[in-house]
Amino acid sequence: MIVCIALGSNLGNRLANLQGARDRLVALESCSALLAQASIYESAPIDCPDGSGAFLNTVISIEWNDNLLTLLKSALAIELKMGRVRTVQNAPRPVDIDLICAEQESLQSPELKIPHPRLHERRFVLEPLTEIHPDLVLPGFSVGLTQLLGQLDCSEQALEIFLTNW
Repeated sequence: MIVCIALGSNLGNRLANLQGARDRLVALESCSALLAQASIYESAPIDCPDGSGAFLNTVISIEWNDNLLTLLKSALAIELKMGRVRTVQNAPRPVDIDLICAEQESLQSPELKIPHPRLHERRFVLEPLTEIHPDLVLPGFSVGLTQLLGQLDCSEQALEIFLTNW
């Protein structure tokens, strides 16, 4: 199945952190291919503690050959190996890996919700996702990603393209 994953970083070498997270995800045994990667965008932190630095954000899509909870466990292990320490909510972090959608899968478990319940509210996720899958209509939505992005109030969520080819 095709799984879209949001990557973010606001600590350390942010670009290297995104590249490292992508490379580790693609190297997982159940990942058969990196299908697409969006541009990297820079954005101000949202709902983060004071003093948090700007984020780099992107979305990748992979071909995944196992269940989504296995991918979630692997993503959390990658975050830990890359230095993420969960202290206060939304604290600065070297890497954040979120599973955001998986084709037409809909999953509502205590550990994982697919599609991600806030992806349509966050430009730093929705814009790179729309870049690589503009016509995708997610389960539970009646319009595609391009229309969702057009409906989003982006006035407080400014993004700048940081890097297009990485």
